[in-house]
Amino acid sequence: MTTVIIGLGNPGEKFNKTRHNAGFEALDFFAKENHFPEFELSKKYNALVSEKPFDTAQGRDDVMLVKPQTFMNESGKSVAAVMKNNQAKLVVVHDDIDVPLGKIKITQESGAGGHKGVDSIITALGTKEFLRIKIGVEVDSTQKAEDVVLEKFTPEQYETLQSVFPQIAETLNTMNETSG
Repeated sequence: MTTVIIGLGNPGEKFNKTRHNAGFEALDFFAKENHFPEFELSKKYNALVSEKPFDTAQGRDDVMLVKPQTFMNESGKSVAAVMKNNQAKLVVVHDDIDVPLGKIKITQESGAGGHKGVDSIITALGTKEFLRIKIGVEVDSTQKAEDVVLEKFTPEQYETLQSVFPQIAETLNTMNETSG
């Protein structure tokens, strides 16, 4: 069984270290920790992709890391192309403004909760039956989410964000060890 792990974000240098790119950054950390090959552009999926076999309790499984190169609100197009060509378990890693900075929340089969990238995936796949790892990027409740998710983190906030990446990697590793 293949596991497809999608990290959500926006392509391009100008979006580095923004709240919306927390999924990309978590995937980069996971890839480095687990010695995945460099991400390469797949025109077929319109995504950066890195693949590697993983040894699990049930044998060997393939893990595909995917960073859609569409913009966040169009993520579903890329994810649908990947899932169409792969019989796989899907995990989506993304930012969440309702989760405190420095925390993660794991959900299964939940709605988009206002997240446009997740909504795009649910719409494109016609299902919400996938695992999500929500990365807390909490924002001030007086600000509009659309205005804040594209802002860069302060250095202190960014350090706090990075502190959850080992926990996310551990969660993904544990999932892969027990998948099957």
